[in-house]
Amino acid sequence: MATTVSTRNKAERLDLTSTKPRSLWGDARRRLLRNKAAVIGIVVVILYILIAIFAPLLAPKNPVEQTARNSLRPPVWVTDNPERQPNPENWLGTDTNGRDIFSRLLYATRISLIVGVAPQVIILAIGVTIGLVSGFVGGWLDNLLMRCTEIIASFPDLLFIITLSIAFRDSWFGKAFNGLLLIFVALAIISWTGLARLVRGQVLSLKEKEFVEAARALGVPTRTILARHILPNTLAPIIVATSFSIPGMILAEAILTFLGVGMRSSVEPSNPFPTSLGQMMNEGYNNLSSGPWMLFFPVVMISLLVLAFTFVGDGLRDALDPRDSGE
Repeated sequence: MATTVSTRNKAERLDLTSTKPRSLWGDARRRLLRNKAAVIGIVVVILYILIAIFAPLLAPKNPVEQTARNSLRPPVWVTDNPERQPNPENWLGTDTNGRDIFSRLLYATRISLIVGVAPQVIILAIGVTIGLVSGFVGGWLDNLLMRCTEIIASFPDLLFIITLSIAFRDSWFGKAFNGLLLIFVALAIISWTGLARLVRGQVLSLKEKEFVEAARALGVPTRTILARHILPNTLAPIIVATSFSIPGMILAEAILTFLGVGMRSSVEPSNPFPTSLGQMMNEGYNNLSSGPWMLFFPVVMISLLVLAFTFVGDGLRDALDPRDSGE
């Protein structure tokens, strides 16, 4: 009997030691996948990415090809207008120049995704660097960096971007990549301040922790402490903030282009970025009475993309901060 109990205790101890504890990121992934809205958002974002990558294969027409006597054709299911009958070759109709709207939508998703993601590189580089240095060093340098951050944050975002876009629109900088480079820089210059404040707040609390004090006592260089101890512990809020910043970038580009100070249109057949959703919205608004579908479809596309990123951001916030998710 004693032998049986001893064997059972050994087996239980082996089971306990063989079970690996779940990591923080493993728990976060599990909570994220249990969030149905976040999973739907991830699926939609992946779908948009695939559409943007394979747009040349999926598009039935060249997005800049103009067809004579084929302007303002309605979608194929709209057959109640005897003056404008749909063209079976243009599923979602055509614009005022006879260009296929479906093909243009596929290519336009490229701009929205690039504008949403590309400025984040500049925002992360500036915001994380200033937040780390300001929070860890403190003193006069902290005051100087935070006062500069507050000055930039005090500018009206949209007005500043419009002013910068108009000032450099006719220069080589404004013409590069049909105006995309100017939009990247303009959005990044005004958008890093929130991230810098967030990182600074995290660093102010982390630098008083025991593991940071121990590293200092051992003579570990400040650069190593920031890179190996402080920065990894701030990744969770940085990821969440970035996921919420992406839809803001997408909407900002659409608004700028809608106002006529964003990306330039292109008529070159070989251009991989011939149009954007903002441009299509502008064209649709100008022809709202004669072709409402020209405005409807780009609005739906950009709304779904922004909503998907918002769902992903909410899911990441709950997954990386279990206190907010009730676990």
